Amino acid sequence: MRVARFHAPGDIRMEEAPEPEPGPGELLIRVRNCSACGTDVKILRHGHHHIVPPRVMGHEIAGEVVAGDVPGWAPGDRVQVIAAIPCGECAECRRGRMTVCARQESMGYHYDGAFAELMTVPAKVLAVDGVNRVPDGVSFAEASVAEPLACVLNGQELARVGAGDDVVVFGAGPVGCLHVRVARARGAGRIVLVDVNRDRLDRAAAVVRPDTALWAAPGVDVVEAVRDLTRGRGADVAITATASGTAQVQAVRMAARSGRISLFGGLPKDDPVISLDANLVHYRELTVVGANGSSPAHNATALAMIASGRVPVADLITHRLPLEELPAALGLVARGEAIKVTVEPGADPRLVAPRTSPAMRSHA
Repeated sequence: MRVARFHAPGDIRMEEAPEPEPGPGELLIRVRNCSACGTDVKILRHGHHHIVPPRVMGHEIAGEVVAGDVPGWAPGDRVQVIAAIPCGECAECRRGRMTVCARQESMGYHYDGAFAELMTVPAKVLAVDGVNRVPDGVSFAEASVAEPLACVLNGQELARVGAGDDVVVFGAGPVGCLHVRVARARGAGRIVLVDVNRDRLDRAAAVVRPDTALWAAPGVDVVEAVRDLTRGRGADVAITATASGTAQVQAVRMAARSGRISLFGGLPKDDPVISLDANLVHYRELTVVGANGSSPAHNATALAMIASGRVPVADLITHRLPLEELPAALGLVARGEAIKVTVEPGADPRLVAPRTSPAMRSHA
């Protein structure tokens, strides 16, 4: 079978590998879709401290069961697989805080991922209910988006996004688009999408239709713009779905009284410190929260929301490429030229042409 293996920063190779055999408590699945994200790009460029090369990357996983002696599962079952694997036994897991498991492992990091035609699902994943049935009517490509959607659900639960909230989302990438849609599903009032890249903002706004698309062009005071839109109150919730310290500072400054700030996007490891006006947090009674991945339950909820139509994702998938074109897929993600890119291992490259959305205009 064909796999894409990470060997070192800048070095991903298409290789032939023997077909894996599932061990006790494991499933063998045929990967139908594995979507790509910014984390994959970071791994390609810089590696990761949890990855010991060579390693098959890919953690947004959907496929079908091929083999495995696991009760409740049979060949042909359509499945989605979690990325972050909680141990289920540590103090945090026992308290229901699986997203901050002290011994968390991950697909594509500690275990071979899904940029491959076949993949073994470890017994640890099944032990924490980390394999979900893909509902009827949901495609494999849509199911692969359940993993980032699950992370967004976790982030918005922590930030308590609710009915009537004025929500600002920084970052018009795929995660920012999902944040807009989840906020809408949770009953938010006005939703503002912000980005420094006009093309990316226009592309995203045409699909997810925020109430306002705000281009953070040089010279634009984003904080004042949001205050103007909210008649001086500011944002009830500000979500930084981008790796930007500037956005984090702006999010705190624009928060309304009793507002919530979600530091959803992590910062570069060599520049993780921002200047925080603690008096704003103190006097406005602000809440600043982080968001780290998702739990198995979030993944199941994400699939259900996709199936019900509450959070559509099919139109966010702008590019589909075969496994052999993984470098091109990661290039699209790195350049911000797509909303969501999905890779289809095992597909005939001649039949999986890149799918691109037509040019779109912003609704700002």
